[in-house]
Amino acid sequence: MAVISVLPSCSSSDTGSDIAPVPAIPSAPEQEVLTEADPTIFLDSDGTYYLYGTGSDSGQGFLVYRSADLKNWQGPVGKVNGFCLTGATSFGTTGFWAPQVVKRGDTYYMFYTANEQIAVATSTSPMGPFAQDEKQAIATPGKAIDPFVLFDDDGKAYLYHVRLQDGNRIFVAEMTDDLKAIKEETARECVHATEQWENTAQASWSVTEGPTVLHIADTYYMFYSANDFRNIDYAVGVATATSPFGPWTKSQQSLINRANTGYYGTGHGDVFKNTQGNWNYVLHTHYSFTEVSPRKTAVVGLSLQGATFSVADGTFHYLYKEK
Repeated sequence: MAVISVLPSCSSSDTGSDIAPVPAIPSAPEQEVLTEADPTIFLDSDGTYYLYGTGSDSGQGFLVYRSADLKNWQGPVGKVNGFCLTGATSFGTTGFWAPQVVKRGDTYYMFYTANEQIAVATSTSPMGPFAQDEKQAIATPGKAIDPFVLFDDDGKAYLYHVRLQDGNRIFVAEMTDDLKAIKEETARECVHATEQWENTAQASWSVTEGPTVLHIADTYYMFYSANDFRNIDYAVGVATATSPFGPWTKSQQSLINRANTGYYGTGHGDVFKNTQGNWNYVLHTHYSFTEVSPRKTAVVGLSLQGATFSVADGTFHYLYKEK
C-alpha cells in the first residue's frame, strides 16, 4: 500500500521572507497491478508460470501473462494480440470467464466459460492460440460456468462446475475420454451455500462457485468461493471428501477472507504449487475498499499440516506487470 507523506507548508505572508518553497519530491513510478479476475496460474514443465483470468476484455477472449519467478510478469504474451483464445477460433461470443489450463502429453487444454456455458479448446503452446475443430460447448442441462477438471489416479477425468439452478451450485460429472463431453448420468451436486459465512447478505440466490479440487493421499479437497463476488465477504472455503463425488464435509469457517488478508472480496482462484513445491492460491480482490472493479490479482501461500490447509502468515501479495 502506498504511503503518502504530507509536508508542512513553507509559505510566508512576509514579502521579505527568505524561506524558499520546498521542492517537490519526484515519486517513483507505480507498478501496474494485474487485474485478471477468476485467475489461474499454470506452471509449465520448463519452470515458466502462465497467468490467465477473466479480464476487462472478457467479451473478446483470454489474455495470458508470463513469469519466471511469480514476481515479475510480462505481457500479455498471447499469440493473437496478447490473447491466447478468442471467439474467432473457439466457442463463445461473450462472457469469457474463469479459465483453467492443463497439459496432457504435448497438448494444452483450456477449459473455460463463455455465453454461460462450458467449453474446451486445445493448443500446442500455453500462449495459444487455443482453438476447436468445431465450435461447441460441453452439453449440460441449463447454464453452467466455472469449470475445473481433476485428472484422478484411476485415469478418469472429472469436471467440477457450477450450475445456475436455485443459486450457484457446484456439481461434478465424469468426462468422456476425449474431454469433449460429460457423462450426465454421473452428475452429482457437491455443495451449495448452507453455512452462515457463505451467504452473509442472506440473498435469495445464494452462491458457491469457482471450485478447485485436489486429491492428496486419501482425501479430496475442494476449494470454493461463496457470497456474491461484489460482497465484501466474498471468501474461500474448503470441503473434504473420500470420493470425487462426495459427500463433502465443509469447514465451518472460510479459509481465505477479508479478515486474514486485509482486503475485500477475496476469492475465486486456483491452487498451484510453485517451483519449490509450496502450495499457493491465486485469487482476486476488490479494486479498493470502495470499488469492486477492476478486480486485482493476488497470491497467498498455503500450508498443509496433516489433513488441514491454512493460510501462511505474511504471504499475501498482489501481482504486478514488469516495469
